[in-house]
Amino acid sequence: MKAPFSPYLAEIAPALRTLVDALSEEYGYVSILGTDSLGWRMQISQHSKSVSNQSMTTERGAVVRVWKDGRYSEAAFNEFDPNAPESTLAAIREALAAQSALLASCGTEVYDTPPMDDEPCTIFVEKETGELPEACDQAALVAQMTALSDRGMASAEGALDVMVGATSTHISKIFLTKNRDLRQSYVFTEASVISYAPNANGEIKLAFEGVSGCGGPEIIGRLEEKVDKLPQVLADLVASEPVVPGEYDIITEPGVTGLIAHEAFGHGVEMDMFVKERALGAHYIGKRVGSEHVTMHEGALCDESVTAYAFDDEGTPAGDVVEIDRGILKTGICDALSALRLGCAPTGNGKRQNFAHKVYTRMTNTVFDSGTDTLEDMIASVEHGYMLFETSNGMEDPKTWNIQCVAQYGREIRNGKFTGKIVAPVVMSGYVPDLLQSISMVSDDFEVIGSGHCGKGYKEWVPVSDGGPCLKARCKLG
Repeated sequence: MKAPFSPYLAEIAPALRTLVDALSEEYGYVSILGTDSLGWRMQISQHSKSVSNQSMTTERGAVVRVWKDGRYSEAAFNEFDPNAPESTLAAIREALAAQSALLASCGTEVYDTPPMDDEPCTIFVEKETGELPEACDQAALVAQMTALSDRGMASAEGALDVMVGATSTHISKIFLTKNRDLRQSYVFTEASVISYAPNANGEIKLAFEGVSGCGGPEIIGRLEEKVDKLPQVLADLVASEPVVPGEYDIITEPGVTGLIAHEAFGHGVEMDMFVKERALGAHYIGKRVGSEHVTMHEGALCDESVTAYAFDDEGTPAGDVVEIDRGILKTGICDALSALRLGCAPTGNGKRQNFAHKVYTRMTNTVFDSGTDTLEDMIASVEHGYMLFETSNGMEDPKTWNIQCVAQYGREIRNGKFTGKIVAPVVMSGYVPDLLQSISMVSDDFEVIGSGHCGKGYKEWVPVSDGGPCLKARCKLG
């Protein structure tokens, strides 16, 4: 079925258009982004059950962006009477005037930025979905997730708990200017199962499996096979030992591959950081940053994932950008305002945490391209090293281009074979070009993972996806 566009947004669209027309008499550029996103979040464990019809991605409201004399201003609102738009218009004017007065009083230096492009464009997209989160049987889902938790507990020896969580959101957005009318509606769902148990020293070890995609709550059913994997992973983690720090050959499974992509060529080439001269990647455009085996894509059109939208929060159509082509850094990713300041084209990566937050350059799907090697050949080529599995967390410093990525565990390889030894956790660290230039083999498979949100620094959380094939590289582990 199609994910139907929001009846609420369709109803208020003519009145929002009235606001655009009125403000256009005063400003050289006016846009309105309206959002109406419905959904829920569920968390089930052996000790508690939680169901909420609010999540990080549910919202209803709108934001106006205007341009005048080289400066952009914004005003957000979540109360709107389409029969009396004049009251909202007055509130917007008051908020914009207050911003101007504040800037004048403190002498803040602002960018002299040209007006955004407003070429005529119409988009109407309703993506396919299995179910709608707002129409599903929540009681049945709670029962399904409870059964998964019980099944995990029954099969995982020593487990203290098995937690099953899921979030499903039906997102509708409208973007209006004098010449544009863009509307989209899609559903995304992510679900996970987490099992944890103590080791002999009393340290808690945690095993995680997740599923996600552009679709409805039916995606939760894919956790069935994941639950059956957890007992062995948890047992391995409980029996694991720390890795001896050093430099090793590594093979990354797609989840860890995606974490490298996300940290190295997600944050590292977000071009709003180029504007502020806070990213070393700006100096590497057109230069080699990886081996011939490295090609990387970024864009909402790269995969039907949790962030597979038709246009971003600035009205830029979604794209598929080749960031790295056979080791050469071609471009970064860019929101519309940063693109104007840098003199380049926006890439469809302007995203807001919600309508009341500002736009930043943010990732969508960040993925390595597949290669031609088999995983069997890659493992056989390792004299001594580790294959790394499942991501935990990561961080990156755009100023120095150093990254730190944490894998949940690694399996030791000696003379081309697994030894049975498990190390956990495993921290990869190093300088991005050194890591990417060490990539010598790339597998012929491919997977995209979209479980979780990404922050800009410590805030501004948005859904993202990343992944790719398995990679063979050389890296410092600790």
